[in-house]
Amino acid sequence: MTNFKERLHKVIPGGAHTYSRGDDQFPSNAPSIFVRGTGAYLYDMKDDAYLDYGMGLRSVNIGYGNREIAEAAYNEIVNGNNLTRASITELNAAELFVDLIPSVEMVKFAKHGSTVTTAAIKLARAYTGRKYIAVPFEQPFFSFDDWFIGSTVIKLGTIEEVSNYTLKFNYNNIDSLKKLFKEYPNQIAAVMLEPATVQSPCTSSCNNEVNTCKGCPNIENNFLHQVRQLTKSNDTLMILDEMITGFRWNLNGAQSTYNIVPDLCTFGKAMANGFAVAALGGKREIMKLGGIEELGKERIFLTSTTHGAEMSGLGAFIKTVEIIKRDNVIEHYWSYGKLLMQGMNQIAKDLEINDKFYVEGHSCSPAYVTKDNNGLVSMSFRTLFSQEMVKNRILMPYIAISFEHKAKELALTLEAVKKTLLVYKYALEKGIEHYLESEVIKPVFRQFN
Repeated sequence: MTNFKERLHKVIPGGAHTYSRGDDQFPSNAPSIFVRGTGAYLYDMKDDAYLDYGMGLRSVNIGYGNREIAEAAYNEIVNGNNLTRASITELNAAELFVDLIPSVEMVKFAKHGSTVTTAAIKLARAYTGRKYIAVPFEQPFFSFDDWFIGSTVIKLGTIEEVSNYTLKFNYNNIDSLKKLFKEYPNQIAAVMLEPATVQSPCTSSCNNEVNTCKGCPNIENNFLHQVRQLTKSNDTLMILDEMITGFRWNLNGAQSTYNIVPDLCTFGKAMANGFAVAALGGKREIMKLGGIEELGKERIFLTSTTHGAEMSGLGAFIKTVEIIKRDNVIEHYWSYGKLLMQGMNQIAKDLEINDKFYVEGHSCSPAYVTKDNNGLVSMSFRTLFSQEMVKNRILMPYIAISFEHKAKELALTLEAVKKTLLVYKYALEKGIEHYLESEVIKPVFRQFN
């Protein structure tokens, strides 16, 4: 039998082109390689199907192999895909994006998130004349570029003088951000943050289950609005990174959900159902610094990539938006996620381990938590959970919902969770060493292998 793991590591550093796809992120019984994806399923070399909740690192939001989106991309490919000057597809995609996202008056497309987040930082520094950037401790990734990755534990190969200009504060703790502004007066160019993760920016009393906060009497008290007020009073830009929340929380961005208007914002992942598209958008006053119309003005080389506006990806984006609108896809994420969360939490409650395993977060993007007998978050028990789900032909490294997750998939998932959490219960009672058959999954962001 072919050793795909060995072949992968022989020619690809890390064995995959994204660290989140690496062997150390999955239990050892998970397939090392897949051949194709259809709907919500992945197929291995034996053509065995696995129900997937990874969904291409959250980028596949409609479903694998969607014919409408594939045909839209193919039509753009046979039209040339990458022209010498701007294409009509590029213009249509840009106008669509500006129309969709409330805060955006101009947009620049690229192929991946790091490009647009770094471009946003460059733009903020050019606009304000300042150097420092503030990001939350709790949000692990914004870019592989030195300004960010050098501020993490993975510093090897980065330039310290660059990453020293990145400051950290605590999400949902406005005092920690106020402290930075006091320590670095008139020096912070931008605050960059994801609008929400598992954590919500809303007040603790909020129990909103729908995907909009408009009309909420406490809206001005949520964390995002506190940040917005603070940045405005300090002439600092607010940048929302919607790489994950975009096209999942709300078609118009999580910024629309939370009724917040940033200066700049970045999008990617679910924009085009797995095709490589990312975007930097924002206010015209700021974005135009990357333009060429103001003669005599000093230039900023904002982002300029050969493949940034490939017609195939942008055609896929246009079609993805069409499907989201037509089929009420966003509403599906919230409703399916609510049923999934309720079902998984009920199973844990029935087994009396709901203090050791539970699902939390937003219904459109739930997250499960695994704890040991001491009540501590445990990667060993997370590995055990993932291992047992794989035995039931379900990949659940985290929970990314697609439009192809329907009633059948929900039933299959909950049946697998019942079997998995029963093993989890036994491991709590008798010792995990009797049940864990895999190396423990490791954090992506760690200093040493």
